[in-house]
Amino acid sequence: MNKNKHLINSERVLIEVHLGNKLSFKAIGRELGKDSTTIAKEIKNHIRYKRSGGYGRPFNDCLHRNSCSVTNVCGKSGCRRKLCQFCHSTSCTDACTDYKREICSQLSKPPYVCNGCKKRKSCTLEKRLYDASYAQNEYEVVRSESRQGIQLTEIDSIRLDSIISPLLKKGQSLHNICINHKDELMYDERTLYNYVDYGIFSAKNIDMPRKVRMSRRKPKKVYKVDKACRIGRTHNDFISFMQNHPCFPIVEMDSVEGTKGGKVLLTIHFTIPQFMLAFIRDANTSQSVIDIIDQLYLELRPDVFCDLFKVLLGDNGSEFSNPKAIEFDKQGNRRTNVFYCDPSAPFQKGAAENNHSMIRRIIPKGNTLDIYTQDDINLMMNHINSYGRNNLGDKTPYEVFASLYGEETLRKMGATLIPPDEVTLHPSLLKK
Repeated sequence: MNKNKHLINSERVLIEVHLGNKLSFKAIGRELGKDSTTIAKEIKNHIRYKRSGGYGRPFNDCLHRNSCSVTNVCGKSGCRRKLCQFCHSTSCTDACTDYKREICSQLSKPPYVCNGCKKRKSCTLEKRLYDASYAQNEYEVVRSESRQGIQLTEIDSIRLDSIISPLLKKGQSLHNICINHKDELMYDERTLYNYVDYGIFSAKNIDMPRKVRMSRRKPKKVYKVDKACRIGRTHNDFISFMQNHPCFPIVEMDSVEGTKGGKVLLTIHFTIPQFMLAFIRDANTSQSVIDIIDQLYLELRPDVFCDLFKVLLGDNGSEFSNPKAIEFDKQGNRRTNVFYCDPSAPFQKGAAENNHSMIRRIIPKGNTLDIYTQDDINLMMNHINSYGRNNLGDKTPYEVFASLYGEETLRKMGATLIPPDEVTLHPSLLKK
C-alpha cells in the first residue's frame, strides 16, 4: 500500500466517483492503494459548502421550513408569494424571527459529505460536497504556499522564543546560543536567523548589533496557520456573499497591540450598533482567537451566537489564519462565515478601526497591556459602549445593541451601562 505519495488529480476524480457510488473509506482506499485515514482526511480537508436548493425550491435550512406558514417577511407591498419559503427573490431566513438552523444529521458521520445521498437534488439544506477539481485547486494553492516562508507551529515558536530572545537581549550572538543550546533548539543557525527576519521572536534584528550593520532586506511574509485560508474568503467573496444576504449583520475583528511581545487585545465590533467587545490575550496567536470564539459560543449558546455572528470580517494577520476552526464548532457545525479584507486595506473594516481611537484615549499607543486584567478591559469597554454617538441619534452603543438583541445577551457578555456623567475616556480610568 502506497501511503507516502500525495494524491494526484486522477485519484481525486476517482474518490468523487466512488463517493457517489456510496463506497466506504476503506473500499476507496483499497481501490487507490491508500490507507482509509488518508481518504478520510482528504475529504474532510476539502469539503465544499454549497447553499443551493432543489427541484425549483430555493436554499432554506430553517428547521420549520416544511410546516412554515409565514408570509410577507420582506415587508414589500404587493408581494404575491403565498408563503415566504418559496420566494426566490430574497431569503426569508435572513429576516424571519422564527428562524432556526438545521444541519443534516447524516453529515456528522462518514462520509461527511452529500455526494452519494439520494435526497441531494431535492434537499434545500446546506450541502457539503467533495469536488475533485475544487480539492485539486486547494491542494495546489497550499503546495505552492508551503514552499514559501517558513514551517513553524505556534507551540514551537513560543518554545524557541523563550530560549533565544532573552539571550539575544543580553547581547549574546545567535551563533553562541546555537552552540550552547543545540539539543534544545533542534534548528540550524541559518534557519533561526530567518525566523528573526520573519519577526517570529520578541527579539528583533536591532538586538543583534552585527546584524543591523548589514543591508536592509525586504520584509518577509508573516507565517500562517492555514495557508489556504483566503480561498473563497477574499473581500470580493465577502461583497458577493453580502449581496446574497443583505440582512446579515457584520462583525469586524481586529487586534490592538501594546508593546512588542506583550499582551494583545482582540476586538470584536458589531457595525450596526457600534458596540465593541475586547479580550486580552497573552500572545497574538490564532489559537488565542479560537479560544475566545469558543468561549463566546459556549456562553451565548449556539442559537444566540449564530444570530449575532453570521459574518466575521478580519484582516490578514496570522491570528486570523485558521478560519475553519472559527467557522465550525467541535462537532463540525457551521457557526459563522469568515472573510478577509484586502492586504493593506484597513478602511474595509473602518468601523472597528475608528472605535480603536476611543481605546487609545484610555490606553495610549505604545503603552504596555501586560498590567491589565480582563476585568480592567471590561471596565474600559463598558465606558466606551456607554458613550453616546451622534450617528446613533445620540444613543449609546449599549442601548442600541440592547434594543436589537436584548439585555440578557449583554449580561452574558459581561457588559453593563455606565451613567452618562460617570463615563470616563481618559487614562485615569485604569490608573494603576
